[in-house]
Amino acid sequence: MSFIENKLEDWEMLVKKQLKTDYIYEILSKDNLENIIVKPYYQNNSDTKILPKVEESTHLVAEYQDGLDEQAFAFLLNENVEGLDEKAIFINNPDLSEHILTEESNRYCSLIDVFSDDKNAEIKEHLAGELLSKAFERQICIDVSLHQNAGASIIQQLSFALAKSKELVEKFDSEILEKLVFRFAIGSNYFFEIAKIRAFKYLFNQLSKEFEKDLIPYIFAETSFRNKAKNDAENNLIRSTLELASAMIGGADAVFSNDYKIENQTELSKEISFKQQIVLAYESIINVFEDATSGSYFVEDITQQFAEKSWKLFLEIEEKGGYLQFLKSGEIQKMIFEQAVKEQNWVEEGKIKLIGVNLYPKLEKKKSVEELYDFNEIKAVRLAEMFE
Repeated sequence: MSFIENKLEDWEMLVKKQLKTDYIYEILSKDNLENIIVKPYYQNNSDTKILPKVEESTHLVAEYQDGLDEQAFAFLLNENVEGLDEKAIFINNPDLSEHILTEESNRYCSLIDVFSDDKNAEIKEHLAGELLSKAFERQICIDVSLHQNAGASIIQQLSFALAKSKELVEKFDSEILEKLVFRFAIGSNYFFEIAKIRAFKYLFNQLSKEFEKDLIPYIFAETSFRNKAKNDAENNLIRSTLELASAMIGGADAVFSNDYKIENQTELSKEISFKQQIVLAYESIINVFEDATSGSYFVEDITQQFAEKSWKLFLEIEEKGGYLQFLKSGEIQKMIFEQAVKEQNWVEEGKIKLIGVNLYPKLEKKKSVEELYDFNEIKAVRLAEMFE
């Protein structure tokens, strides 16, 4: 049996006929906050390759609770816990850097960022030194989850992660690249967030090659607070489930679900939040694939766009002195502020829809943009705060 190979023009003629218009791209195209070109349909893109993970399967990380020892392999610790055996441990508290108790049977990674994200920006060398002395698999975290929760674009998040990496190389030499964990918060734009993780793998690998290495980034992905609301907390469960799926499909090495309740959190809500991951992993096995969307024309295309735009912004930051200098000058704060305000305005206008916030029901606005955001500060702001 032979198949007829259709050209792009053939598809265009068919769509024009079905929609009864010659202006199909105007009708089918939609704006997005990233200024990424999203086509209504795609032709075969043969320039694809598998983007590997560090871990064989994505770790499902739980905040430590009594009783979860048998159900979870990986834990996020905010305080010392004794008796854990054959676990992957993610240290989340800077106060533990000196006192964490390590067991030989466990694997340890740090989620402690050594950057101060304010106008007195610096690398905390003492803290970095303590962490580097630990027998962890990965001692230093580059955290851009705050940037996402503050309203930074995907392109900004990726370029900031690269720029922070470059700062560490300049301070500690290129061997530091092998000791990093990258912490990302995953937003609600499902395919864009898959592409974000994939694009960062391209970008970090490219950066490592500048220092004669060929490295894969270790990516710890967690659910965002940006799109969560106090009202109708069950809607947050749906949002975070999609975010976890994006992270696993994109190829994160570890995923963590923050509590779906913004207020009145309980041990049960923490457990439910973690078990979202178990359902996703065990029912769909998406945590075991190395690169599930490789070969998807759409995802490959937007991955490439994110990578190119982020690398360009990274180079611009480097030309102006690097991440810390850009932070001290207030430029990074301004960039995030402008992007965050644009996103908030889209929510207010209804271009971004949040069920139970600006849709079903539509709540009344209670706070202004000026009350929520400060162009001098990188701070987490939930989009729903305007209506709460």
